[in-house]
Amino acid sequence: MGIDLYASPAAPVVDQSTNSTTVADMLTLATAKYAEGIAQRVKEGEEWREISYSELGEIVKAIGKGLMANGVSLGDKVAILANTRAEWTHADFAALCAGACVAPIYQTNSPVECEYVLEHSEAKVLFLENGEQLDKIKQVRGNLTHLELVVIMDPDVDDLGEAITLTELKQQGEAIPDAEFEDRVASVQPGDLCTIIYTSGTTGPPKGCMITHENYLNTTHMAEAAGVLEPGETSFLFLPLAHSFALLVQFTSVDIGGTIIYWERDAAKIVPNLMETKPANFPSVPRIFEKLYVLANTVKASKTPEEQAMFDKAVEVGLKVRLMQNAGEEVPAELMAAFEAAQEPVYSLVQNLFGGNVKRAVTGAAPIAREILEFFYACGVPVYEGYGMTETATLSTANTRNEFRFGSVGKPVPGVTCRIAEDGELLIKGANIFQGYYKNSNETAETLDPDGWLHTGDIAEIDEDGFVYITGRKKDIIITAGGKNLTPANFENAMKQNRWVSQAVMFADRKPYPVALITLDPDELPALGDQLGIEPDNAAMAEDPKVRELIQGVITEVNSQFAPVEQVKKFRILDHDLTQPTGELTPTLKVKRSVVYDKYADVFESMYAEDAS
Repeated sequence: MGIDLYASPAAPVVDQSTNSTTVADMLTLATAKYAEGIAQRVKEGEEWREISYSELGEIVKAIGKGLMANGVSLGDKVAILANTRAEWTHADFAALCAGACVAPIYQTNSPVECEYVLEHSEAKVLFLENGEQLDKIKQVRGNLTHLELVVIMDPDVDDLGEAITLTELKQQGEAIPDAEFEDRVASVQPGDLCTIIYTSGTTGPPKGCMITHENYLNTTHMAEAAGVLEPGETSFLFLPLAHSFALLVQFTSVDIGGTIIYWERDAAKIVPNLMETKPANFPSVPRIFEKLYVLANTVKASKTPEEQAMFDKAVEVGLKVRLMQNAGEEVPAELMAAFEAAQEPVYSLVQNLFGGNVKRAVTGAAPIAREILEFFYACGVPVYEGYGMTETATLSTANTRNEFRFGSVGKPVPGVTCRIAEDGELLIKGANIFQGYYKNSNETAETLDPDGWLHTGDIAEIDEDGFVYITGRKKDIIITAGGKNLTPANFENAMKQNRWVSQAVMFADRKPYPVALITLDPDELPALGDQLGIEPDNAAMAEDPKVRELIQGVITEVNSQFAPVEQVKKFRILDHDLTQPTGELTPTLKVKRSVVYDKYADVFESMYAEDAS
């Protein structure tokens, strides 16, 4: 497609940075530099409360001293098991300031999964959110040989057991002098471990990625230099802070004096929260943008045919005009008039779904359809796709306002070099690359080669201008019985653009043709029932002829975009959706393909068995 190697120049430190040497002193420097600036916004009742940088610094110091009072030393491991919330950030920075290494745990993890991370990381302290998470730990407490202290964020728990509250931890820390806390912060070194992030993984047990303070500082500067976040801006954060993407948003925001807006920990509140807080940045994952795309098109579908045609024309005009404006080209008067006329009925409608003030949204963690990116860009909500892994401390490539191409994941961010191996695999080198997998030298050797190149496992191409295109995942490539290589994500992403479809999973490994497992969107079942005149029951709908006919129509339309060998010939509709608690989705809502293949093997095989019978 283009070239085999592209290197970006080193990342400069932006003017409004703390110029910290570790993530620990980043917080103390930010506290002084931004003082009365707003660090956090949280919903309390019906009001949004603001926490200044000065307040944030005091909270973190109190918790950090509490950890020191309980014997936390340099290099000790502290785990956090909670939804994304202000207290997650407080606990994270407090642990880092105390010299500890943080091991995040996804709030959706089962008791056994929590046990694995806690034992493998040798966590000495655990911060957890509430009674629900405490119950998980109580189930496996006897197996946790390293855990000494459990601290609960929500005080309203009937039976704390051996746990203590955040308030009690702060009180215990009062015995530690401020100077001793400051000395501890200063003793943290750039090469010390900042975090061990356990990959949610689509295959196998999670691996602990060792990321140093220096790794995350470098990635923070890369993000700042690329304009992923700009000084003083507000960012709405609902992504799990146990994931490296959200963690990068947290660190970058603090480094440049931004404000983090924390969601209400309810998926139904994401859009209302966006409308209330009107953030400038909305980092998210493809599934959320797919949902918002469907929502916008559902509004369009409720209009008259003439209005729908006007809507489509407005999107076409918006894309053309905004691309011309971005390129510095003069927009013809007639085209500009059509663009301005579409602002209220179309563009504002879509912009308001994001709060009406979003300057940029960033998507990563999984592929997203080009049509969705073009749609939102046309409507004035630029969604920029980037690429990275936990192993790259989140970020490697990014599209930006000045340099972007739909369908690509952008250019390597400053300080990163990308190369294409002979087999098409994307290799990455830079100061953001992790130190290896904790207690797993074999996996480390397979992922990091002696020359320092990270083997990503993704198949990619680089065009002449340095834009990277991810074309598939080595482990996800399906080889049919006829020897054809298929990339299932192409079909699956196209299916998820439909209002009624939640997930689509293609299967064809060593088989004569592809088949698919489809799940219906639970939120759309009532509307689907109304349209078809049937009861909105998932189990009944999975077998209903009307539903099957509708889904067949969607598949036929999607199939038309692909060559015959790539077209799905048969499908089944599950009587339930895929979820995180059942282990079928990762916390960033990616399908765990191997889990789905194993769990529903009989369903897939039944479609081929029909041929034999």
